Amino acid sequence: MKAVVYHGPRDIRVERVPDPMIEAPADVLVKITTTSICGSDLHMYEGRTGLEPGRVLGHENLGEIVETGTSVERLRVGDRVCVPFNIGCGYCGNCERGRTAFCLTMNPLGAGAAFGFDGLGPYNGGQAEYLRVPHGDFNCLELPRERALKENDYVMCADVFATGYHATELAGVRPGETVVVYGAGPVGLMATHSAIIKGAERVMTVDRHSDRLRLAEEIGAIPIDDRKAPPTEQVLDLTDGEGADRGCECVGYQAHDPDGVEHPNTTMNNLIGSVRATGTLGVVGMFVPRDPGALDEIAKRGEMLLDFGALWWKGQSMGTGRCNVKAYNRYLRDLIANDRARPSFVVSHELPLEEAEEAYRHFDARENGWTKVVLHP
Repeated sequence: MKAVVYHGPRDIRVERVPDPMIEAPADVLVKITTTSICGSDLHMYEGRTGLEPGRVLGHENLGEIVETGTSVERLRVGDRVCVPFNIGCGYCGNCERGRTAFCLTMNPLGAGAAFGFDGLGPYNGGQAEYLRVPHGDFNCLELPRERALKENDYVMCADVFATGYHATELAGVRPGETVVVYGAGPVGLMATHSAIIKGAERVMTVDRHSDRLRLAEEIGAIPIDDRKAPPTEQVLDLTDGEGADRGCECVGYQAHDPDGVEHPNTTMNNLIGSVRATGTLGVVGMFVPRDPGALDEIAKRGEMLLDFGALWWKGQSMGTGRCNVKAYNRYLRDLIANDRARPSFVVSHELPLEEAEEAYRHFDARENGWTKVVLHP
């Protein structure tokens, strides 16, 4: 089959690899019809992780089941499914508690497994023609029959829509509150979308890319361009000096200033300064234990200078970590099916799988208009 294979920093190739096979009775094989490039794929693409060459990328996947293992009971050949980026077993302590991002059995290196991702098990991803899904009955989300009309929406339930929603859950967003979201990439826009769906009275979205800020404004948020003035000052001006009730961090460890210089602590410290006393922070931007491409030794160890004194003094609380997709994806699927959510508004480009190399290059450069890329094998 054809697949997007990682060969080293900024070197991915669409090439032929062996077809996946059923390896265990609970497996299913999915013929991928829609997959997308995630911002966290770019960390690996840039060589900012320890991903080994030869791995197939892609953890936002949707398609049709073409084969099932002998113990699969719920799913049938021909079913259309969206596959969470997490791989859970369904029976360990964390999976039973809904913490599928931290499954205790599927990754020999530690808690949590995922498709095509460094440090989260040996699994290939779905930027390919076919994908093997372990524990298919547990992991696959069945889609409504009219799915063909909304495939670009439903594929967002594999990661970015769920992760953006997770940010608002960690932050405890409630109706009538003010929310600030740092980052207007796909996850930040999904956090913005989720906060609005939840009934937030005002949502402020911070970024510096005009195309992304325009999308935030189009769905009802207040865009804040951090090139014009410090974002904390702009948020405080909009909230009578008090700060937002809740805040979401959707950028991660490659945050940088308007001049392009990386500071991993930038958005975290700005978030602390932008949220009121006793407010709550939801942090879903990716942070890693080690960053071999960082500019200094502190950042290379996955550490940063955090304004913890301000966090403590203001009595703020913070939730962090990878999204437990299965905790939300049925609910989000149904919001899409009932026209209450349309996450596909972030999609700027639909391309064949064969054009993945160019798509990665443009998306990684944050070129104007490249907000989210969907690939169709």
